Amino acid sequence: MAKKILFTFELEPGMIVAEDVYRSNGVLLFPKHTMLNDLMIAKLPLYNIMELPIVDGPIEKPNIDISKLVELAQKEAAAKNTPSASDSYAQKLKSSTEFKEFNENYTAAVKQVNDKVERFISSKGNLDTNSLITDVLSLMDGNTIHLFDMLHNLQAHDDSVYEHSTNVSLISATIGKWLSLPETDIHNLILSGLLHDIGKLSLPKELLNKPGKLTPEEFEIVKSHPKKSYEYLRDFPLDIRVKEACLLHHERCDGSGYPFGIPGNKISVYAKIVAIADVYDAMTSPRSYRPALCPFKAIEVFEREGLYKYDPKFIMTFLEHIGSSYLNNNVLLNDGRTGEIVMLNKLSLSRPMINCQGEFIDLSKYPELSIESII
Repeated sequence: MAKKILFTFELEPGMIVAEDVYRSNGVLLFPKHTMLNDLMIAKLPLYNIMELPIVDGPIEKPNIDISKLVELAQKEAAAKNTPSASDSYAQKLKSSTEFKEFNENYTAAVKQVNDKVERFISSKGNLDTNSLITDVLSLMDGNTIHLFDMLHNLQAHDDSVYEHSTNVSLISATIGKWLSLPETDIHNLILSGLLHDIGKLSLPKELLNKPGKLTPEEFEIVKSHPKKSYEYLRDFPLDIRVKEACLLHHERCDGSGYPFGIPGNKISVYAKIVAIADVYDAMTSPRSYRPALCPFKAIEVFEREGLYKYDPKFIMTFLEHIGSSYLNNNVLLNDGRTGEIVMLNKLSLSRPMINCQGEFIDLSKYPELSIESII
């Protein structure tokens, strides 16, 4: 088989990788004979990969050989006791003292945010930003992966602007940590998440909680909330980037967002990060008009449109970490089988490898199968 070495900027979708490609830490990124797509090519600079060996000529049948991944997954599964569906990780987590304490602290934090923001809006007076930051930081114990387990299992809570905003602040701050941003930025991202939707408090509640599809006129009213959020904060002494995040968190890099329809080069960093956190929490939380989406269905949506609507650096960092946060969780497949997530598929994070009672199923090879829920 002939091959040639190409720089990453020379790569095109449809080209075939001639050899296994590894990250600097030894983790397999692309197995031999992988067919490249836009998402894969865009990932390479993030791993400091500047060139790839590409098949130069025809190949009988492009195929992703994951035998090495299967072997590794089997070894990992054998090294530990795989929980059964009746004794799932989620069940153990919910019954733990740690989760009960988090649940209690989360409820208290949401109430604190509610009270402080309500007082600010009603009196147009002071907003104690330092205590707001402290309220959120108290929920982050340093284990950012474990935080998503906690949030995912808070199913008993009602949907509200304040709970959603608390979640977005936690997710935004976590993304900031994954990006190794300084503490000042982490604190500003917390505030951006907490305040991004305060403009919704001036909208009719029946509109926000409408069970059916919004009419074009109703949607225009809802689309006014970023400007209203900014108006509440315009004269308050906050970092301008926090105000920009509140104003621009519904803008998209391809210019398809609102309220201005601006392209990615005009959207601030905080706004780009809050946008990802906002959409992820909205998809994975129950709404009056639909149940919560499984996190892997949300990941699939991001994979489908992420590179166009979101900053590639931020969305890829988010997807790789969020996928890892659900390793070892038990899941329900759409054919009724249950199993444990034992390995991520780097080429399709929404379709990991599942251990179903000793049978290893690579979902990327079975398009008819999908994860319905985490159990």
